[in-house]
Amino acid sequence: MAVPRSKVTKSKRGHRRSGHAVEKVSYVEDKDSGELRRPHHIDLKTGLYSGRQVLEPEDEF
Repeated sequence: MAVPRSKVTKSKRGHRRSGHAVEKVSYVEDKDSGELRRPHHIDLKTGLYSGRQVLEPEDEF
């Protein structure tokens, strides 16, 4: 036997659609090099994160 679909409340609908918003990617200016980079990410050119050497710098070809 067919069963009617239940109502989706405004709250449930909103929670489902919360991931639909498109956020603009933010960038910050690096203190040392002055280039733009993502916040809380390692700078791959210098290998620095929060002023500490985390990775070996990449060699440019």
